[in-house]
Amino acid sequence: MTEFFTRAQLEEAAQAIRSQTRHAPTVGLVLGSGFGSLAEAVEQADFIPAAGIPHWPPSTVEGHAGRLVVGRLEGQTVLVQQGRAHYYEGYSMHQVTLPVRVMQLLGIQTLIVTNAAGAINPDFRPGDLMLIADHINFMGMAGVSPLRGPHDDSLGPRFPDMSQAYDRELRALASRVAEAEGVPLHQGVYICLGGPSFETPADLRFLRAVGADAVGMSTVAEVTVARHGGLRVLGLSGISNKANLDGNTETTHAEVLAAGQVIVPKLVRLVRGVLRGMTA
Repeated sequence: MTEFFTRAQLEEAAQAIRSQTRHAPTVGLVLGSGFGSLAEAVEQADFIPAAGIPHWPPSTVEGHAGRLVVGRLEGQTVLVQQGRAHYYEGYSMHQVTLPVRVMQLLGIQTLIVTNAAGAINPDFRPGDLMLIADHINFMGMAGVSPLRGPHDDSLGPRFPDMSQAYDRELRALASRVAEAEGVPLHQGVYICLGGPSFETPADLRFLRAVGADAVGMSTVAEVTVARHGGLRVLGLSGISNKANLDGNTETTHAEVLAAGQVIVPKLVRLVRGVLRGMTA
């Protein structure tokens, strides 16, 4: 398994994408479990199978299509990553975040990252949306970081600042769009665990005590690499299951995908509105 990638390998993947699209995207979108239908809204679309991109990690999880869609959406030229890889699938953190690093080399300046997340905050309900105000890098604190290993100054600083991981202006724009569209939008803190098992009630009570509102198995490493590379980031969580703080309910991946059917229409309206607002 490849642990680290060189600049040359990243450029090889970027060139493979350039050769299969007429577009030069400046906005990247990473779609979480069950959210792939947002890609269907892209116009003048070029479809690029992820399997044909050198070094690209294929997703093995249901609800992740495994392709890129490059085209126009609400006045922006976008690259939509329809399906992501996860650490629990056996990939290294460098493999998980390779797509974001390649987006950086393609000239993408803004990353919109979405995920399906479990509620920790008891006020959250399945089908809700949460604007990620901040995250807790639980795995990174233990050393499982995509920035671990040989450093290349051309990709970003050795010790990047993460005090503003999620862009304040983009968060404010998302809040305005949500209000205008009548889409209820929580704000909160996201935490990433390794998975693939869902959390025990004791896990959730601990995570709540340290300040997390929603939990998932992705996103934080991608955001870390994006910020390391100088990209602006907007993060959105679709709440897929309620907080199981007392152990009286069972959480399943089918529940996550079912909640996505409720979340997607609201997510599409919100993301499209944000893209429109970015052109204003």
